[in-house]
Amino acid sequence: MSERSAFALSVEGLNKQYSDGTVALDHLSLAIPSGCFFGLLGPNGAGKTTLIGMVAGLVRAPEGHISVFGHDAVTEPATRLLVGVAPQDVHLDRFLDTRDVLVYHGRYFGMTKPNALRRADELLETFDLTAKRRSKPNRLSGGMRRRLVIARALVHRPRLLILDEPTAGVDLDLRHELWSYLRRLHGDEGLTVLLTTHYIEEAETLCERVAFIRGGRIVHEGSPMQLMERFGEDRLEGAYMKTMRS
Repeated sequence: MSERSAFALSVEGLNKQYSDGTVALDHLSLAIPSGCFFGLLGPNGAGKTTLIGMVAGLVRAPEGHISVFGHDAVTEPATRLLVGVAPQDVHLDRFLDTRDVLVYHGRYFGMTKPNALRRADELLETFDLTAKRRSKPNRLSGGMRRRLVIARALVHRPRLLILDEPTAGVDLDLRHELWSYLRRLHGDEGLTVLLTTHYIEEAETLCERVAFIRGGRIVHEGSPMQLMERFGEDRLEGAYMKTMRS
């Protein structure tokens, strides 16, 4: 196995500047081991969404290299089959029922209809949505819609799941409920998970490794315990706040 293929995601020297002069990524490099639950923490405008867009093939990477399980994410379009993205904003087709949202997504990624139907039913059960399979998404609760968005990202069986602020704006009870689903997914399916979040407790609870991003660069990385020890703090929040102030 090559050095790059030992990682689920490897990015090297990514640069991105928008037309208004905003620097989104500044020689960013990052390597996420296969099977890791990895957290990316940083303020708004730090470059998290731009990085996700590049990995998913939605944002052009003018400079640098992106590798997903050893495959070049720019020159090998099939790499997109290895990645599933659950975006922060919940956009679901209101004309499809819950089951068909998943089937349609599977068909988009080249699954046969029977396979897409089986996978949809499997995920509806996993996320406790079977009873709502014929409901329109706008008839679901906020928590159910969040679960459906994550299920949709998993339909085509990606090996890397990217969760962009998956619990943003939800109450504490629902956040903890979503955490239990994410722990189960990571443990049962061996997925590599990249989580972006503003909730320090979320990263501390779920993630095996964490990176702090600021100004389009990774400024510190390690396990939550390593980062707390490095900054002399007993909570990850303290280490994060020191990083953002320095």
